[in-house]
Amino acid sequence: MDDVEDPAEDDVEFEDPAEDARRARWTAAGTGAVLTLAGVTASLMRLSGVPALVPAAYGVGAGVCALAGVLGAKGRTRRALWLLIAGTMIMALGDQFD
Repeated sequence: MDDVEDPAEDDVEFEDPAEDARRARWTAAGTGAVLTLAGVTASLMRLSGVPALVPAAYGVGAGVCALAGVLGAKGRTRRALWLLIAGTMIMALGDQFD
């Protein structure tokens, strides 16, 4: 009776903390890069015909997102998340001045 294997034990998959950390770093760095590119593109598109505050807000938001991408790549993923949120909010606020 002791030789019977539990079939539920075969379905258990153990998470590797190192893999989770690596995935978080890549996600933070990738998201920072994408939001930086979006902010710079929006800033360049808005250079003509709008108040100077709008492209400046996009540029500052892009800079904050770039910093978040760098921090995320170095493993500071919590700080990177908050900086990504702040950078996106700066860009959204700048869009409200249009």
